[in-house]
Formats: sequence, C-alpha cells, structure tokens
Amino acid sequence: MNFICSKPVTVVIVNYNSGSLLVNCVHAVLHQVQQIVVVDNASSDTSLIELENKLSSKKLHIVRLHNNVGFAAGCNTGLNLSTEPLILFLNPDCILQENSLQRMVQIIESDAHIGMVGGFLVNPDGSEQGGGRRAIPTPWRAFVRAFGLYHLEKFWPRLFFDFHLNNKPLPQVPIEVEAISGALMLVKREAIDKVGLWDENYFLHCEDLDLCVRFRQKKWRIIFIPDAPVVHFQGACSRSRPFFVSWHKHKGMLRFYQKFFQRQYPKALMGLVSLAVWSRFGIAVMFLSAQYCYKLLKIRI
Repeated sequence: MNFICSKPVTVVIVNYNSGSLLVNCVHAVLHQVQQIVVVDNASSDTSLIELENKLSSKKLHIVRLHNNVGFAAGCNTGLNLSTEPLILFLNPDCILQENSLQRMVQIIESDAHIGMVGGFLVNPDGSEQGGGRRAIPTPWRAFVRAFGLYHLEKFWPRLFFDFHLNNKPLPQVPIEVEAISGALMLVKREAIDKVGLWDENYFLHCEDLDLCVRFRQKKWRIIFIPDAPVVHFQGACSRSRPFFVSWHKHKGMLRFYQKFFQRQYPKALMGLVSLAVWSRFGIAVMFLSAQYCYKLLKIRI
C-alpha cells in the first residue's frame, strides 16, 4: 500500500514515445504526491492517449510541446509549473516501488544541507544499474575507465579510482556521493532556486552530471539511498533512434568536459579528450551500423 508523503512533492516526467510505460510510471506515484506534471516532447506514439484514457486525476497536468526540446528543457518546463517544495524528476520508464519515495523524502528532510537525493536504480531482474550512484567522470577518471586502468584500483585506489560506484558493494545506509542519475532525482526547491535551472544546452545525456556538479559547487549535499528501490527499464524510450541518441550523448559529454574542466587541464590534454570523445562516437556509429545491417540481412534471409 502506498502512502502520501508528509512533505508535498511535485513529480516532473519528461515523456517521449514511452508507450505504456508512462501509464505505469504515473500510476505508481499518483497516490503518493500532490502534483504530477507530464511534459511531452512531441511524442508520435500513443503514450499520452493511453495515459488520458486510463488515468484521470486533478493532480495530473499534461503539457504538450510542439517539438522535441530535449530532456533538460523539458525538465525546466515542468519545474516552472511545479508548486511544491520538493520536486521529483522521474523518467517515464521508472517504476517507484512501495514506500521508496517516502524514504527519499525522509532522508532529504533530515539535513538542511542535503539538496538532492536518489534511490536504488535496478534493472527488471533486480540487479543494480550503473549511474544511480557515481563519482564525477573527470578527464583523468574517464581516461582510467577507457583504458581499463581501473583494474589497478585495488593497488592504488586514489590514482585509479573507478567512477562507476555500482561495481562496489551496496552500502547498508544512505551515503553521500558526487552524482546520481537524472532518471530519479528528488531535489529541494530552495536548492535548485540557488543553483539554477537545468542547462538547456544539453539535449540528451550529461545534463544530470552538470546539475550535480553545480549542486556541489553551491555546497549542497547529494545522497544515494540504497533502501529506496526503483525499477528502471533503461533505454526503453530511446531504442528506436540509436544514432540520434549516440550523437547527443557524445555531444553532451564534450560540453560537460569543456564547461567544467577547460581551465583545470592543459589545452593539449583537453584536445585529446575531445579527440577521444569523437573517436568513441565513431566506434559507436560503426557498431550500430553493423547491428543495423545484420538485422536487415536477417530479415531478408
């Protein structure tokens, strides 16, 4: 049984062709919050029709945008319409488990310095997803990850630190982390008012890392909560456009590095970072192209 949270919460869901997952997502939070704002990025599927046909509530507000403005801009649209002191940014492919939101609210309200919390993102099979708890992927950390040097972490943990914290044992209690996932992010209004809106120069990917960095710059704590599980059907909304998603993912990575590390690292190193990002994109395109050709051949056979 779900219980409404003691502290009023607005849920902001940015939707794009999420199908029936949107209905399931909204249904899971409907009786736990005071307001739900669904911002639709010009979906071409039946997700909004299904939502309107299956769920009716005064809490639910649907905003139909005429074109796809991206995730960050969609979040800002929902944020500007929110009315409650706590805002939960939630992906439409996420299903909140019973009492998870209540636990998140409890933790974020336990300390005046906590500005953001995230829950335990799991795959449908119950395994932990990457991104729910992580460190900021600085250029050095990204280099360590890209070349497999994180395997040396057990010998030199500070030098070869792996920013993917999901590879480490699950903590037994809530812990402070450098970053969480934008798929599930509960923030205080007073915190985001001081930090600023989502950076709309990102279209898709890395905008959540950007927000986490800016929260920490303003001295707001970010907490990962291991006993607030949320099932995330990761990638369900983006599988139909893999090249488009990959382009914006790598473009977002480059913007993130240039925005926060341009002045901290030598120009030559940042040039190598840019080269590495676009090389990674090239490899991704070749891999996706090979997959596409294989599917075509399979259909013809």
